[in-house]
Amino acid sequence: MILTAPIIFEPLYMERIWGGRRLETLFGKNLPSGATIGEAWELVDRPEAQSVVHYGPLRGKTLNELWSQSRETVFGARYAGAGDRFPLLVKLLDAEERLSVQVHPPASVAAELKGEPKTEMWYVAAASEDADLYAGLKRGTTREQFEAALENGKCAALLHRIPTRAGDCIFIPSGRVHAIGSGNVIVEIQQNSDTTYRVFDWNRTGLDGKPRALHVAESMRSIDFADAEPQLQKAEGETLVACDYFEVQRWNLDAPREAAPKGDFAVITCLSGSVRCGGETYGPGQFFLVPAALEDRRLAPAAQGTTLLRTTIP
Repeated sequence: MILTAPIIFEPLYMERIWGGRRLETLFGKNLPSGATIGEAWELVDRPEAQSVVHYGPLRGKTLNELWSQSRETVFGARYAGAGDRFPLLVKLLDAEERLSVQVHPPASVAAELKGEPKTEMWYVAAASEDADLYAGLKRGTTREQFEAALENGKCAALLHRIPTRAGDCIFIPSGRVHAIGSGNVIVEIQQNSDTTYRVFDWNRTGLDGKPRALHVAESMRSIDFADAEPQLQKAEGETLVACDYFEVQRWNLDAPREAAPKGDFAVITCLSGSVRCGGETYGPGQFFLVPAALEDRRLAPAAQGTTLLRTTIP
């Protein structure tokens, strides 16, 4: 198989009570008519959801088929023993309203709770003037105080609130209690997991008019109560986040650069301007995968002010 261009997948749109239409207005996404879309799953390999190649010689292939049948060509030989599923899940989120207060279980308790650990990062692609997010607890908050506040419907007062603006980034390891506040559009890069425990949902109802299910017992087992007042990420050079599961860099692309060394892949997210690769041009809000075997791996700016996220696996 000879690949001459990056791989584009069809987004999977998820309706959410907290979603909106900004993925359409900001990035030109073709959203389902009338729906409040909270998530676009841009790269996913799960039993219940599969990314499908949009066009080119691999059109119609699922991400899992590429991972299982063409791993060396698309991803690289070094992932030969990396498991049965592509290890990342990449999303674009539109938080028109704030999300529930939630936590993902750390590896130490995930199996016992019949869940999957999920470490993730958020990059704020756009933010309204009063946008914010919640991450970790206010300093000095105890488990007993948090439990009492939950019973009184006032646990939000114990969460660490961080105002946001476009370009901010934060790391959310498993065990960190968190919520995305209203007004944020976020690129989320995470472990391939969909285990989320809601501990508080702002006393609201779901799309069916009923309160959404909470997972208080599981949340209390998962929350790291020593995790106080984490801060936004401070980039080290171009690197925003480097952890065991992924590395994300932010590039200001003012000249052509190699997306990744030959024999390895990279996932590229265009943030502003436009970028050319393999004879194709990609604009803001577009995601593409540069395959390991692609000969022309150069990312070239096609407009002034081109910025992008480059995601790889360490």
